[in-house]
Amino acid sequence: MKEEKKIAYCGIDCSECLAYMATQNNDDALRAETARKWTELYKAERKVEDINCDGCPGDSGRLFVYCGACEVRRCAREKKVAACAACPEYSCARLDEFCALMPAARALLEGLRRG
Repeated sequence: MKEEKKIAYCGIDCSECLAYMATQNNDDALRAETARKWTELYKAERKVEDINCDGCPGDSGRLFVYCGACEVRRCAREKKVAACAACPEYSCARLDEFCALMPAARALLEGLRRG
């Protein structure tokens, strides 16, 4: 049976995220490679132990550090929406700023809105 996609509030497909994949597969090699890549890419040190995430909408407490501090996530959880696409205030400045960096997330949200 194919696993259903896990979509973050902002429209990122968690199932395509390296931190999510490493966690779900308990893959320490992928954690190490992801920590190295993200440290270089984002100019912020990421350790192997930082690469643990059960996906944005989950309640396990295991979130990548960025996702745990995400204002878009916080807002969506406060408003009790499944994704920003379902928010009556869609699209807000906070989400627009994020999606400018992640056009694939915007496309996914727009697809959710169209149903």
